[in-house]
Order: sequence, then C-alpha cells, then structure tokens
Amino acid sequence: METLNVAQELERISTILKRDDIMVVRKRSGLKLVNVDIASQDIVLTICHQGTAKVLYDMREISFQKNSMSIIMPGHIIKYLEYSPDLVITRVFISHELFPELKAHLLSHGYDKFYLNPLCTLDDVQMERLLKIVDLLAHIADHDIRDLQLRRHLLIAQLSVGYEFVNYYRREQDKGIVLTHSSQLYNDFCNLVAEHYLESREVKYYAKLLHLSPKHFSKLITRETGGKSPADCIENFIVAHAKRLIDIKPECSLGEISYMLGFSEPSSFYRYFKRVTGMTAKQYRHLSRP
Repeated sequence: METLNVAQELERISTILKRDDIMVVRKRSGLKLVNVDIASQDIVLTICHQGTAKVLYDMREISFQKNSMSIIMPGHIIKYLEYSPDLVITRVFISHELFPELKAHLLSHGYDKFYLNPLCTLDDVQMERLLKIVDLLAHIADHDIRDLQLRRHLLIAQLSVGYEFVNYYRREQDKGIVLTHSSQLYNDFCNLVAEHYLESREVKYYAKLLHLSPKHFSKLITRETGGKSPADCIENFIVAHAKRLIDIKPECSLGEISYMLGFSEPSSFYRYFKRVTGMTAKQYRHLSRP
C-alpha cells in the first residue's frame, strides 16, 4: 500500500504542472486522504479501476465504483470521506492555464455539466478507450518542447478528443438529471465563490450577484446542502484554498499567503483560519509537513 503526504504531493503536482501542463498518476492505491479538503486550481480527472469511495464535492456526496470517472473543474473542492482498501484510481491533472485554450477547441462544449455533476460511469469498452487516450496524453506529456515542437498543440488536440468521447458517453446519464431551482442556484453559487473569493467572503456579496436577498439566498442554500449555510460554504472554500497554498508554497510566509487569499492583514487571516479549523495556520503547516 502506498501512503501519501498530502502537502508534499500537492507541491509536487504543482511543480510538474508548471513545467509540463499535464500530469498522469496511474493506478495509485493506498491513499490516505480521508477528511482532507483538496482544492485544486487545475482540472482533475479521476478514473476508478476497482474498489469504492465516497467523496464530498462542494459539500455534495458522490460515490465512486469500478469504471466511475469524474472531472473536477478548477476552483472546486473535494474531500474523501471513505474508501475501500482495494481502491485503485488513475488521476490526470490538467493545468488551469490550458483551460481557456482547451475551451476554444471543444466541439460540443457543454462543460458546465461537470460543474453540476462531475461523475459518470462507463462500460468496459468505454473505459478501455478512455484509458488509451490517457496513455497517449502521458506519452505526449513525457516529451520536452525541444524535441516535440507541437507538444502543446498535441496536448490540446488529445484533450479535446478525450472530452468529446466522455461527453458522448454520458449523454444518456445527462437525460436523467433533474435540475431543481435550488440545485442550479447552489451550483451557480459555488462557481461564483471559485471565481470571486479573492474579492469577497461576504454572503451578501454573492446573494447580490445572484439577484436574491441575503435571507432568501441563505434559506435556499441551507436547504440544498442539508444544513450548511452559505457562510459555511464560503469558509470551507477559503480554508481549503488556504491549505492548498500552505502546502504548495513552503517558501512563502503565512503572511504572504494571507495576501494571496485577499486578506488585508495577516492577523485577519490567522483569526479566520483558527476560527474555522480550530488550529492556527502555523500548526497546520507543521502538521502537514512532518
């Protein structure tokens, strides 16, 4: 069983993506990720080969099983609640810097569906085809631009092909999705927090963007999440991104990280982090890098 130090792994992934744009982690097992909030600024494709897992995606529970596949868009949060000892997954990390260019190449678009429901289940043939695309992505990513001048173009082209396959595979599943007003509202709220968290952490700010009164907005979100208020959601998001920055930027002081998160003063960030997590940011940094 392979164990994982989350801080070191996130730092390693961030470093590789800056250099290579794509990172493929094949058939990893034995991950110790329960109750760890993972906020990625990049796209994360997860493929389940065997076993099961329960995950919170933006505070909504989703379940993985064999042949399950998820695409988590930039800025959203996942947390592993539990998983079976035999869980084996492949993950593909795609730099957020490729996303604008990738969107321009997609034929069918419709990527918003992955904000609403990141998970789908493939049959064996579909899974085999998807894994061949992943293998080719890994092969292209292994090359340096000096020996493969069209490397970035090839990555974009292969990612576009992979997306079109997945979009086609999940068409039947998408027909069964019943989107209520409150679920659409929650999805829009999560996307807005991912986009604007550096500008505001106030519930009224997001209620205004959604053209709702703060009271009505809070009522709808709390009902949709089963008891979590918009303030809870915002705090969960901010702290998850704070932990990500602490993990991937060991060279930065906590004060510098507070400014990266939009806090006007480090002391405000320190109080915020401790109130939400029950520990200081300094304690978290120490515990995350034993």
